[in-house]
Amino acid sequence: MTRPLDGITVVSLEHAIAAPFCTRQLADLGARVIKVERPGAGDFARAYDTRVKGQASHFVWTNRSKESLTLDLKQPAALAVLKELLATADVLVQNLAPGAAARMGLGFDALSQEHPQLIVCDISGYGEDGPYRDKKAYDLLIQSEAGFLSITGTPDEPCKAGNSIADIAAGMYAYTSVLAALLQRSKTGRGSHIDVSMLEALGEWMGYPMYYAFDGAPPPPRSAAAHATIYPYGPFKAGDGGTVMLGLQNEREWKAFCDVVLQDAALATDPRFDANARRNEHREALKAIIVATFGALSTAEVLARLDQAQIANARMNDMAGLWAHPQLKARSRWQSVGSPAGDIPALLPPGRNSSFDYRMDAVPGVGQHTEAILRELGQSDVAIAALRAAQAI
Repeated sequence: MTRPLDGITVVSLEHAIAAPFCTRQLADLGARVIKVERPGAGDFARAYDTRVKGQASHFVWTNRSKESLTLDLKQPAALAVLKELLATADVLVQNLAPGAAARMGLGFDALSQEHPQLIVCDISGYGEDGPYRDKKAYDLLIQSEAGFLSITGTPDEPCKAGNSIADIAAGMYAYTSVLAALLQRSKTGRGSHIDVSMLEALGEWMGYPMYYAFDGAPPPPRSAAAHATIYPYGPFKAGDGGTVMLGLQNEREWKAFCDVVLQDAALATDPRFDANARRNEHREALKAIIVATFGALSTAEVLARLDQAQIANARMNDMAGLWAHPQLKARSRWQSVGSPAGDIPALLPPGRNSSFDYRMDAVPGVGQHTEAILRELGQSDVAIAALRAAQAI
């Protein structure tokens, strides 16, 4: 079976989430991804926690199907190995500290002189220029700078996303930008430079609230898990303590909600509630009616009424519920992958494709592939021993 990126080699100077998330997806499509790590501890994300058979949750999520090569790039001999490796590579991805790659001669301008076919993707907090260029950037800080925190949480307190949304956004745009650059290279024969900013990636995802606040208009208010401008749309408690999430989009659904779910057809024409703007204005009064009805029903009964009325709904799952989700099981979305601590379950990438299967190989140990890669480059046993003695690998 041929995968889309079979034969493509990606070298990545990566840590944490944004770059590893990008390169893991390239590996999913068949690319050979060589992950360069520090000798000893490796990527610091390996030590974030010990939740997965002693391994870090972030790390096992973003690093399957890769080869781990340890190099101390502060040592000339190790840097020489990396530059030799880049001569055979198609893509370099890096999310080192601002300016660090360029100082080692690994910027696009320097590399493209010798390797014109090479695609270089730099991922940073704020981009390669501008007044914020040299600022350190972590996920929470970018959530703040991009205004995400201003619209997320309760009226009393902002709240960060429960996952690394800024890193994920940057990783996704790096991934798709690399795919676009590979297509472009197939037409021109030349590589290109990709400059991905976490701020710009999450800023793109903030498009709706930005335009909602266009030209000085008030921004969407923080409304916890409810929708800021549509009602009813959000979480409601059932009588057995469960939480049901529901969403209404139009007046037809509002009438069905009143008739079938609340079993009060007259409510649909109540002047307080007969348009979304008025329902939004009188949220508390409508919430009291909904909660009173749902309080006499179990979660399953509320969901059944919503399904009968063809109102979009969901049970508010926790992580255990997601692990056991019947839809994921029915669609065979789980697969086992190897790791240094044994096999672990992993979700297949989104987007089932009829022409190929995704690559789902093991999560590597620190430096697991170092000697094999060095021998591939023609290094002798004596040379490898010398590099190891110098702690360059």
